[in-house]
Amino acid sequence: MKTLFTSLLLITLTITGFSQELTIGDHIAPFSGTDASGKTWESAKVTSDFLVVYFYPAAMTGGCTKQACAYRDNKASFDKLNVSVIGVSGDEVEGLQHFKESYQLNFPLLSDAKGTISKVFGVPTTEGGTINKEFDGESFLLVRGVTTPRWTFILNKERKIIYKNADVNAADDSKIVKEVIEKYLK
Repeated sequence: MKTLFTSLLLITLTITGFSQELTIGDHIAPFSGTDASGKTWESAKVTSDFLVVYFYPAAMTGGCTKQACAYRDNKASFDKLNVSVIGVSGDEVEGLQHFKESYQLNFPLLSDAKGTISKVFGVPTTEGGTINKEFDGESFLLVRGVTTPRWTFILNKERKIIYKNADVNAADDSKIVKEVIEKYLK
């Protein structure tokens, strides 16, 4: 009996630790996180017609930098389409500050060090880690509480998923997202 109870408890804890994968048409409940400046960012306060939420593994790494810089460079196009963009990673706030400042990123980056936002979106997480990075002669230790795969979501005004990509090409992501939104508007 004791073994059965222990087994059931373990199964329950294991199941609740996993997030459910979301699909097109699913509604995303309001969520919040801490941005690169240490302030609370809330999805409920975003009034744009579209919200792009992209998850990336680690700040200041090759693919993540290409992806973020492409979103930065396409900001004017996204503004014309009334699109807000946020990047989400398991990096701690200090690492996000360095990333945002180093590459003059012009959109919010959210710290999801405990995987809370990832769970809302059904994005799997693995163990975090640390990396040393150098930029302009300065060395940074970047700490991640969790690591996420590279996934991108587009939410419409009602905050329903209209696009989901779990196999993202970092360099092309912002271009593809823009095309999807333009097609959606036709």
